[in-house]
Amino acid sequence: MRYFIELAYNGAAYHGWQNQPNAISVQEVIEDSLSKLLGESVAIVGAGRTDAGVHATQMFAHFETEKDIDEPHLTYKLNAFLPKDIVIHSVFKVKPEAHARFDATSRAYIYRVSLKKNAFNYDFAYHIKHQLDVDKMNEAAKILFLYNDFQCFSKVNTDVKTYNCKIMEAVWTLEKDELHFKIKADRFLRNMVRAIVGTMINIGLGKIEVQDLHTIIQSKNRGEAGYSVPGHALYLTEVIYPEHIKL
Repeated sequence: MRYFIELAYNGAAYHGWQNQPNAISVQEVIEDSLSKLLGESVAIVGAGRTDAGVHATQMFAHFETEKDIDEPHLTYKLNAFLPKDIVIHSVFKVKPEAHARFDATSRAYIYRVSLKKNAFNYDFAYHIKHQLDVDKMNEAAKILFLYNDFQCFSKVNTDVKTYNCKIMEAVWTLEKDELHFKIKADRFLRNMVRAIVGTMINIGLGKIEVQDLHTIIQSKNRGEAGYSVPGHALYLTEVIYPEHIKL
């Protein structure tokens, strides 16, 4: 039987979601706890791969077992086993072919930019000392809807077959002393959100013009885009699935 896990995590202590040979990952910690609780070796497949330090307020993964699980009880036991920076919201049964990664129809991220020095958010937001032109940054965000190929924002030497992504939402909003960039798409490339944010910050600082974004995207060259902002201020916030995968 196949089950989905809905979870959240603070990624500060982890080298990303995916298992690494010489570093701790969120996936490894959950697999270890599941295996101990179920008394068998359990592998999980996540909805995506977040980078080192990146957080998730909503993430999904699936696993298989021959055992008939008491879902609320397993949720409770997992939370008791797991460290405080990983939280399991629910475990639920899905159809045998349901896939946490391939069945997701959209994913959303938020990037937090702190506009003022703050003693309580420096681990969770990226502080920018200089004034940003938010209107220009939102003008640039609209340009993303005109394109599908985002190779210029992808980490080089990645193993994807296509660089095409459908952007569904991209907007900067002011939330008290922070700017939040929300972006939603059917899929994301490795490092894509952080590279987009870095490029838009350069636009907001006046280092490049809004219309330069067309040239950057059309170049398909990572070297033409802006810098990659730090991962500690990035959050996976939503993963959407069709209803028919559930039992």
